[in-house]
Amino acid sequence: MSGFDLTPPDPAQRAALEAGLDEAERRVLLAHGTEAPFCGVFLDNKREGVYCCRLCGLPLFRSRAKFDSGTGWPSFFAPYAPEHIRYVRDTSHGMVRTEEVCARCGSHLGHVFPDGPPPTFERHCINSVSLSFVDAGQPLPDPLGRGGAEAGVAD
Repeated sequence: MSGFDLTPPDPAQRAALEAGLDEAERRVLLAHGTEAPFCGVFLDNKREGVYCCRLCGLPLFRSRAKFDSGTGWPSFFAPYAPEHIRYVRDTSHGMVRTEEVCARCGSHLGHVFPDGPPPTFERHCINSVSLSFVDAGQPLPDPLGRGGAEAGVAD
C-alpha cells in the first residue's frame, strides 16, 4: 500500500477542483475524451519526478517508468502504485479496451495495452491533459489537504 488516502473528494471538494479546469481538461478528465496525438505538454518531458492526477493530485506514474512508445501520448510501463489506478472495460469506438481512471477521483486518464516494454509489458497510454508534473525533490500536490504521505516529496 502506498499510504495515500484514496477516499474520493466530497461534493464540495470536487466542485472546487472541477472549477479550476479549462475546457480541454473537462472534456478529457470528466467526459472521457482524448487529446490529439503528438501535442500533449508531457509527451517529450524528460525531467525526473512524478506525474499526478490533474484533478485530485494523486501520484500516478514516476518519470523512471516513462518510455517513448511512438504513439503520440506519454506512455509508462508501470503505475506509481497499483492501487492508484482503476481499470474499466471500455467498449466505445467499436473495440474493447481497458480504460484507466484515477482510483481516488475517477478522472479519465487514458488506456492500458499489453504491448509495452519489460518488465511489465504494459503500455499505459495517458493524456497529458490528465496529468500534472512535480519535479523530483519538490512537494507533492495535496489539493484535498490530507497530509500524511501526500505531504511528501516527488521521488
